[in-house]
Amino acid sequence: MKKTIALIFGGKSAEHEVSLRSAKNIADALDKDLFNPILIGISKEGSWYQFPDMNIFTQATKIVDSALPPNAEPVALISRMGKPVLFSLNSQKQVNIDCAFPILHGTMGEDGTIQGLFKMVQVPFVGCGVWSSAAGMDKEIMKRLLNYAGVANAKYVLLTPQNPSNYDEVVKKIGTPFFIKPANAGSSVGVHKIKSAADYTVKLNDAFQFDTKVLAEEFIQGRELECSVKGHNASPKASVPGQVIPQHEFYSYEAKYIDDNGAIIEIPAKLTAEEVKKVQAAAEKTYQVMGCDGLTRVDFFLKDNGELYVNEINTIPGFTKISMYPKMWEASGVSYKNLITELITLAQEKHAADQKLKTSYLE
Repeated sequence: MKKTIALIFGGKSAEHEVSLRSAKNIADALDKDLFNPILIGISKEGSWYQFPDMNIFTQATKIVDSALPPNAEPVALISRMGKPVLFSLNSQKQVNIDCAFPILHGTMGEDGTIQGLFKMVQVPFVGCGVWSSAAGMDKEIMKRLLNYAGVANAKYVLLTPQNPSNYDEVVKKIGTPFFIKPANAGSSVGVHKIKSAADYTVKLNDAFQFDTKVLAEEFIQGRELECSVKGHNASPKASVPGQVIPQHEFYSYEAKYIDDNGAIIEIPAKLTAEEVKKVQAAAEKTYQVMGCDGLTRVDFFLKDNGELYVNEINTIPGFTKISMYPKMWEASGVSYKNLITELITLAQEKHAADQKLKTSYLE
């Protein structure tokens, strides 16, 4: 019997539009002999809607409450008799859900928020759990964990509205130039390369629009590598690494999603066999340190002297037609369709293992 998979996309995030593109690709690649997809879009205002077919991806580049397609049906994900159910607010129709596939990049989707809802309604879900999602999304917490585990990453200064630090203070600690980035954002949203005090003031104000916590991070001159990881936390497996060669000053949001020539992608990256093993081992260790399960993409800087630094992790990486995560697995011998099937299988295995845990002391 086919499993019903809820593909959930959109959301209250600066990466809302990218999420729709990823969702379309996953919906296209989903093995229809095994799975029955249900398309659920979350509006920019946070409302949940079910869409009957793939037309949503050609009708709209974003979902907003004031301009919905006429066939959008308001829904809620609830638990009924201990089973996850998609409930229609209009018709009151109920549909049982076998697994949720969150494709919600950024805040309110990648940060543990929706994973908590999935746990509450007891639905298996693709990807990392509540804790690892939240820790992976918060770059400062990520760095604390990596530092504790001895995983090399860039030096940083924590900036808050109450303690922003001036330009000279930051330069004294991490040198110049340096980057500033919101602690809880992705896709290079609010990220800027800082070269002067005047630039710092303006760009810091922009970064604070996306989060109340911003990192000033040292600039590391090196190759930008990425590595896909999948599997349960105890037994992760890394793909062949890829390299991003930005054609802008750095791999900005514009370079990723707006400028078709914003970056050159090399998959697999031109690395020695020893370097490949080093990147894969570091990716798998980072995956385990961060408590990841299901999937994650780990990004690195590789310096000319061979030193390797973790830049960040992405627990819901992009799945657009040019996204690195699926392309690195394709280069590793795993097709897009089989990758999606494997991720859903991992989700169901993790849920089954969790269900064996006791939730009552007296029983």
